[in-house]
Amino acid sequence: MMYCNCSGQCSCPDVAPQCPPGVSLVPDACSCCRVCAKQMGEFCTERDVCDPHKGLFCEFGSPINRRIGVCTAKGGATCVIGGMVYRSGESFQSSCKYQCTCLDGAVGCVPLCSMDIRLPSPDCPMPHRVKVPGKCCEEWVCDAPQHTNSFVGSVLAAYREEETYGPDPSMMRENCLVQTTEWSACSKTCGLGISTRVTNDNRECRLEKQSRLCMVRPCESHMEQSIRKGKKCIRTPRVSKPMKFEISGCTTTKSYRPKFCGVCTDGRCCTPHRTTTLPMEFKCPDGQVMKKQMMFIKTCACHYNCPGENDIFESMYYKKMLGDMA
Repeated sequence: MMYCNCSGQCSCPDVAPQCPPGVSLVPDACSCCRVCAKQMGEFCTERDVCDPHKGLFCEFGSPINRRIGVCTAKGGATCVIGGMVYRSGESFQSSCKYQCTCLDGAVGCVPLCSMDIRLPSPDCPMPHRVKVPGKCCEEWVCDAPQHTNSFVGSVLAAYREEETYGPDPSMMRENCLVQTTEWSACSKTCGLGISTRVTNDNRECRLEKQSRLCMVRPCESHMEQSIRKGKKCIRTPRVSKPMKFEISGCTTTKSYRPKFCGVCTDGRCCTPHRTTTLPMEFKCPDGQVMKKQMMFIKTCACHYNCPGENDIFESMYYKKMLGDMA
């Protein structure tokens, strides 16, 4: 029997488990340890919780027998992708490169292939990705220069000459050019999502992926009702009352009045244009405090370059976001 017995002290692993792509890391039913949430159709118990971010709950079938249930989705709109219909909360692989989840009519995807970026270096001056036969994901290869003292040498010399310039001169090292990619589009069109970027702005000049929370707009916000008479869009509305953000049952210690991207009635969509990143503290039911970076919107742009309904590649359609490059 696996009844939820929360008596006694918590005994958790030193390192949190590594969940597969698209699977949430959530507190267990006792709010004691962090575990990988069970997914649609998987067996669940009162301790092994279903993924709350996908609207899943443990269906035991009978109120008497609460030993083992099956993760089931709460009522929500389905998604239609490539002629296939997916239920809300159901995960699927759209291709060998993406793992996607349907959530109340919206689709969110995470890449299964590595998104790392390799910058030029003395031992690899011209890195580029190539398609490998029999493999889905492209891999990095290094082309050896034909003449070591030619163009490549001058490029690397230029890197050394520029070592006193950059976001932080103390970060610049020999043969290291500090570079940072732009933040990616938010992984969700409404509700809390993730935005990422890659940088080598550290003392080891090592590429690392940074992430921040993001919210383009709240779900079910009904912003159309706020569009003024004679106007077709509400571009960057600010919430009227302070609000707190929540993730995995943990809420921010402070309240905020953020700006969100609005909506249009003429077929245009509004997406973030200028953003900034601020640190936030979340307090969990067990008293644990975690710090996260969060995107805050300064301005939004409304345009016709919009993704189609349930388009799994919707982030490619987003206008370029400015700011947060340092």
